[in-house]
Amino acid sequence: MVPEINYWAVLIATASSMVVGAVWYAPKVFGTRWSRLAGVDMDRPANSATMAIVTTVIVSFITAWVLAGASSIAWHFYEGSYFWAAVVTAVTLWTGFTAARFITHDAFEGRSTRLTTLNIGFELVTLLVMAIIIGVWPPAGI
Repeated sequence: MVPEINYWAVLIATASSMVVGAVWYAPKVFGTRWSRLAGVDMDRPANSATMAIVTTVIVSFITAWVLAGASSIAWHFYEGSYFWAAVVTAVTLWTGFTAARFITHDAFEGRSTRLTTLNIGFELVTLLVMAIIIGVWPPAGI
């Protein structure tokens, strides 16, 4: 079975991750705290910002695409609301993969719990926004 995917929803969900990141890591939201905890000098121009942005767009597209496919599979399996299938799938994938992996890697790298919490919080919000977009805009025929 190939899951049905609304690629317009995937593209908008991809763009949403850039918006969430811009807000989350803005200096007046969590940006100053993040830069201090991560040891990033926000006053130093980033020479590789372009590559980081391109990488983020590609990875965000893959994330949105996988979330859309997994949500479709979950909806077919559990039936019911496509919206809730997307939201529950996002939270489940975040818990089992994103949060778990961040916590493991950050523990071995000696990163602070505050930085880990800040970063996995961002990932949860990003996935929830993606899930809302994907959930309210299911593939045709669903």
